[in-house]
Amino acid sequence: MDDIDKTIINRLQQGFPICEAPYRRVADQLGISEAELLNRLQTLLADGVLSRFGPMYHAEHMGGALTLAALKVPEERFEEVTEIVNAFPQVAHNYARNHVLNMWFVLATEKPEQVLEVIGQIEGQTGLSVYNMPKISEYYVGLQLPV
Repeated sequence: MDDIDKTIINRLQQGFPICEAPYRRVADQLGISEAELLNRLQTLLADGVLSRFGPMYHAEHMGGALTLAALKVPEERFEEVTEIVNAFPQVAHNYARNHVLNMWFVLATEKPEQVLEVIGQIEGQTGLSVYNMPKISEYYVGLQLPV
């Protein structure tokens, strides 16, 4: 990553304009061409520097649900279980943790009742108990990760 890539990432974490030509507007703000911005984003995604670029939706405001879940995965099965869990399209994030519950993931579903259905499917496919930790309160922290 060069300084332009870092500037792009930092700028896009602040929001994306809703207008007829959003990429052109951001490119103008950054002093680069729209084509360069698009090319750099494609490269950052292809190289795995960015895992995704897109909007963050509030599942609950759209009639869906989300929950934080965790598993206690035997080390020798960690990769296998990771593949199983990540194969579910409802899994938004999956993280390894240095804890007894060593795999944590977020489930986002279209309907609230689907959370328990997906948890049941994960338990069935892995043979492990999923610890469901639904949100009680929500706090907006405005997370930005400067590069």
